[in-house]
Amino acid sequence: MERKSEKRIQISGHRLKFFSTTVFLIAFCISVVGFANAYGHGIGSETFPPVELDGKLVTLEVSSSQNESETSDDQQISISLIDADSNITLRDVTFLVKSERGEQFLFEQEFKADNGFIVFNFISEESDSILVEEDDSNSLFGSLLGFESRMVNVKGPNLSDGGLYKLDVSVLTINDYSQKLETPPVFNAGISIAQTSVHDFVDPNFGDQSIDIITYYDEISDFKYNVDSKEITFSMPFDWSESNINQTSVVHEELAIQKTFGDLLVSGFTMYVNGIELSEDVVNIDDFFSDERIVHFIIYQRELTNIFENSSNLNGMNFIIKPNLDYVHLSSVTENGQFRILTTWEPENLKSNSNAKIIFDVTDIFLKNQLVSTNYDFSMTQNDRIIFEQNGISTDLENQHNVVEFRIPKDVSGIVHLNFENLDNNNLAKTSIPVVVDRITSQSDQVPIPSWIRNNAEWWAAGQIDDETFIQGLEYLIQKGIIRTG
Repeated sequence: MERKSEKRIQISGHRLKFFSTTVFLIAFCISVVGFANAYGHGIGSETFPPVELDGKLVTLEVSSSQNESETSDDQQISISLIDADSNITLRDVTFLVKSERGEQFLFEQEFKADNGFIVFNFISEESDSILVEEDDSNSLFGSLLGFESRMVNVKGPNLSDGGLYKLDVSVLTINDYSQKLETPPVFNAGISIAQTSVHDFVDPNFGDQSIDIITYYDEISDFKYNVDSKEITFSMPFDWSESNINQTSVVHEELAIQKTFGDLLVSGFTMYVNGIELSEDVVNIDDFFSDERIVHFIIYQRELTNIFENSSNLNGMNFIIKPNLDYVHLSSVTENGQFRILTTWEPENLKSNSNAKIIFDVTDIFLKNQLVSTNYDFSMTQNDRIIFEQNGISTDLENQHNVVEFRIPKDVSGIVHLNFENLDNNNLAKTSIPVVVDRITSQSDQVPIPSWIRNNAEWWAAGQIDDETFIQGLEYLIQKGIIRTG
């Protein structure tokens, strides 16, 4: 039940718009400070180090934007050739541009730019081929800069959906169309435009769920979610050549997870790329949205280099994202954005007609997630039914947690909510975490453990069989995937 590559930027438009603007401003500021550090595939703007042309130091800038209107959401990429000393675009520039989107060839064509500035407008249109049409009307970039720019409409299937656009730009003339450069410089640019794919599935405990993947690099494929291990896997094209790694400053992926999906409201995630575990600092969890949490994965160049040097599989990027086993508790931020609740429970699988222990901490986000002592109202509810409630004052001691103990009634099963309210006497300081009583486990991937292995474990523990026989049993479990090494 997957709607692949559906463009759904509007679900969090202010967030995506903010990020795109931020990336553009950062890239612009860097270009002002020093061109040498201001280029890189996989971001929304790219500025190349200056080269000498016709006695001038010139640089190429490539930027992206979205032409948002009621009738259009076309993607635009601008190319400008700039005098590095005066920051003024050059005149009478002839560009030879070869363009690809992902692995799809789009066009290779010469374009004249009187003001050294050209804008490509990528338009989604159902057709069997790519159509390239020049248009002299003003563009967004041209109007911002105060002059007319050359607009080129590129029409074809799914072209405005975003992804990684590759542009090989050769400069054939500057200042005079009739004088071609003897050795035209070539700039290889890679501009990423945010692309969202929506992945729907049915969880046996939480019902209909959806995970959105927002990629700021290239289109993802082969999405899977494992209900039992809570692992998310998907793949993405990536060129593992040293030259591409050196040009790729960052690969940015995001997950948008509904806050109704309790299993993934964990406080930490681990990411693997091509079997290599990435460092903790690639992950940043944003819980400041009312209906979803956004998990950012920012993979910097040093991580790419580590994968390149240590992975035996360099065929694209193969991602595994799973809850961090060092942080098994769930995490949620109160509606006023002040407090974070970290909670877990015992036993691991809550059962009807049995005792339960809810363990939680209260931290203050404005105090860098420091534990705080504050009053709280706690309740466990199902629909409109209050199963248990208690109020108290949280502890701020690192070696002591807040504990609530009660018995779950025999007629309570399925999704229940752990509610934390009225923290610090603020009625907006509240949050709710969905958990499951009488969890349903998927049997599809489970292999029954033979009785002889169960017996061997008991006999080995009692010293009734030798180590070799016991090891044979372990090897069987590993072979069948019942247990994992490492």
